[in-house]
Amino acid sequence: MATNYKPKNILITGAAGFIASHVAIRITKKYPDYKIVVLDKLDYCSNLKNLLPVSSSPNFKFVKGDIASADLVNFLLVTENIDTIMHFAAQTHVDNSFGNSFEFTKNNIYGTHVLLEACKITGQIKRFIHVSTDEVYGETDEDALVGNKEASQLLPTNPYAATKAGAEMLVMAYGRSYGLPVITTRGNNVYGPNQFPEKLIPKFILLAMRGEPLPIHGDGTNVRSYLYCEDVAEAFEVILHHGEVGHVYNIGTKRERTVIDVAKDVCKLFNLEADKVIMFVENRPFNDQRYFLDDEKLKSLGWAERTPWEEGLKRTMEWYVANSDYWGDVSGALLPHPRTLMMPGYEGSEEIKVILSQFNNIKTKVDSTSDSASETHAFKFLIYGRTGWIGGLLGKICEKQGIPYEYGKGRLQDRSSLILDIQTIKPTHVFNAAGVTGRPNVDWCESHKPDTIRTNVVGTLTLADVCREHGLLMMNYATGCIFEYDAHHPEGSGIGFKEEDAPNFTGSFYSKTKAMVEELLKEYENVCTLRVRMPISSDLSNPRNFVTKISRYNKVVNIPNSMTILDELLPISVEMAKRNLRGIYNFTNPGVVSHNEILEMYKQYIDPSFKWTNFTLEEQAKVIIAPRSNNEMDASKLKKEFPELLSIKDSLIKYVFEPNRKVPVN
Repeated sequence: MATNYKPKNILITGAAGFIASHVAIRITKKYPDYKIVVLDKLDYCSNLKNLLPVSSSPNFKFVKGDIASADLVNFLLVTENIDTIMHFAAQTHVDNSFGNSFEFTKNNIYGTHVLLEACKITGQIKRFIHVSTDEVYGETDEDALVGNKEASQLLPTNPYAATKAGAEMLVMAYGRSYGLPVITTRGNNVYGPNQFPEKLIPKFILLAMRGEPLPIHGDGTNVRSYLYCEDVAEAFEVILHHGEVGHVYNIGTKRERTVIDVAKDVCKLFNLEADKVIMFVENRPFNDQRYFLDDEKLKSLGWAERTPWEEGLKRTMEWYVANSDYWGDVSGALLPHPRTLMMPGYEGSEEIKVILSQFNNIKTKVDSTSDSASETHAFKFLIYGRTGWIGGLLGKICEKQGIPYEYGKGRLQDRSSLILDIQTIKPTHVFNAAGVTGRPNVDWCESHKPDTIRTNVVGTLTLADVCREHGLLMMNYATGCIFEYDAHHPEGSGIGFKEEDAPNFTGSFYSKTKAMVEELLKEYENVCTLRVRMPISSDLSNPRNFVTKISRYNKVVNIPNSMTILDELLPISVEMAKRNLRGIYNFTNPGVVSHNEILEMYKQYIDPSFKWTNFTLEEQAKVIIAPRSNNEMDASKLKKEFPELLSIKDSLIKYVFEPNRKVPVN
C-alpha cells in the first residue's frame, strides 16, 4: 500500500557521488520548499562539479564531512532540523573491496551505524532511506525466469556486497528495536553522465575515445542489468514520497545484457571494430554471473523505466565526449583491475577550492578525521559594524555561545578590503550590522546624502556581492521604517505589512536608501534581510535604545508601532544563520505597542513618579527635519519559523522591564 509523505529537511549522504548527485539535483529543483542538506567527504569518486547545477539554489546546502563522525552527524541533524535521511554514502567498487576490504567495513557498516545511532538519539527522523545494492542477493541462476524478490535470501559473494548486507541488517534492527522509520532500496547497475570511470560503461567510453583496448574480465558472458541515472533518480523520488516504512524496494529492469554486449555497443557508437578493440583479461577472484531483480513492487508505486538502453548510452557517450577532462587524470581508474591507491585524490586540491567558491551557500567545514565537530568548530562569523549597537551585541552573543568571530576591518565600499577580510578570517557567515542611521537621529542623513548612499547602498551591495562570490550567506540588518500606515494597513486594524509588500514611505532620505538597497538585494540569493524597527534592549543606559530615547523627550507622539526587542531577536538571527535562512523577514516581535504603553511600563517598573506629555504628528513635524515612519509589520513568517517568539508587550516585560525593575512587586 503506497503512502504519501512530504519531507521538510532532507539530509542526503554521499551526494557529490554519482547516483546521489542526480537525486539531489532532481529534488532540489523540483521541490523548492524542501531544504536539501548534502554531506560528502569528497572521496576519490566524488566530485563537487556534480552538484554545480544547484550550487546557488536557496534550498540547497553543501557540508563537507564524514558520516563516520558521530558528533558532526548529530550536530547536523539537530541544527538543520533534519526529518529525512537518504543514505547513499558508501564505498561501491567491487575490485577495490578485494584489496581494501577494511575500508568498506568502515564506510559501509560503521558509517551507517553512526547515522542510525544519531537518528535514535535525536528522535526526529520520519524517514530513513537506506540505499543498498542488488549484489546482496548474490548470484542469480542463469535459467531463472523470475528475479529476486525483496524477501529473497541475502547471499553476498564479495566483500563489498557483504558490507552492504551487514549495513542492511543494522538498518532492519534499528527499525524493529527502536521503531526507526526505515526503507531500504536494492538497485541494479546505474549509468549516465558524471559517473567516475572505474565503472564499466564510463571506462569503456573513455578508453574508446583514447583508442585503447576495452578490457573484459573473464569471458565477458556475465549478465548485468543497467538503468539510466535519471530513471533511478525518479525511482528515489517515488520511494521518498510513497514508499512504505519497513519495506524494501528493488530498483531494477528486466532488460539484461552481457558485458561483451555492452562493449560491442560502445564500439558501435565510436565506429570501432569490436574484435580488434576488446581485450579479455584475468577475472576477479569471484565474479557473479548474473543479478536479476523483480521490480513489480516499485512499479506498483507508479514508477517505470523510461530511458531505452540505446538512448541512455548515446546520451552518456555524448556527455563524456564533451567532458573528457571532467575527472582530471583517471589513468589509474582505466586499468583492467584498478585499486584505490591508483585513483586521483581530490582532498584539499586547488580544483576543489575553486569549485567550493562557486557554491552560493554555507559550507560547514569539519575535519572528517575528527570526532569532535562542535558548534565552535562548525561556525565562524565575520561581523561588520563593530562600533554600532547591534554589531557590539552580536559579538557578546558569539562569546556567550562559544562561536568564534572577528570584526571586519575593511570599509564596506572598499571591495578589495572586504575580500582581504574574507580570505584572512575564512568565515562561514557574514553579518552586516554596519550602516548610517544618523547622529543623533535620521535627520543627519538629510544633510549628508552622499555619505548615506555610500554606506547604506554602495557598501551593502558591495558586501553582498563579495559574499556571493565566496559562497557565503550574508545576514543583513535592515529596517522596517520603509512603511507607513495607509488605507490597506490602517492604524489599529491589526493588518501589518508583509515581507512581499512594496515600501510606501519616502519621508526620510534614510528610509529611501534602505528601501532602494532592499529591492536590489532581492537579486542576491545569498542574503537574509532582517527588517528591524525601533530597537529596544535591556540596556536602558544606551541612548540608542527606543525606551531610553522617549523617556528623555520633553514630548512624545502616541502611535502604535511594531518594534524589535534585541535581547530576544538577535540570538534568533544567529540561529537563522545556522539554519541557512534567506530572503526577507520582518524582524519584529508580533503585535504593536504605543509610546504611551511603553512609558506606562516604564512608570510601573522603573520610576513611579515619571510623567510625560503627548503632542500630535503635526506638532512633531515642526521640530524635526524628516518625517518618521509609523507602521505595523506582520511577523507571522518569523513566528512560523520560531513559534516561541513572544509578542511585543510580553517581550518588553520579560527582557526589558523585569530585569531593570526598581519598583518592588506588591
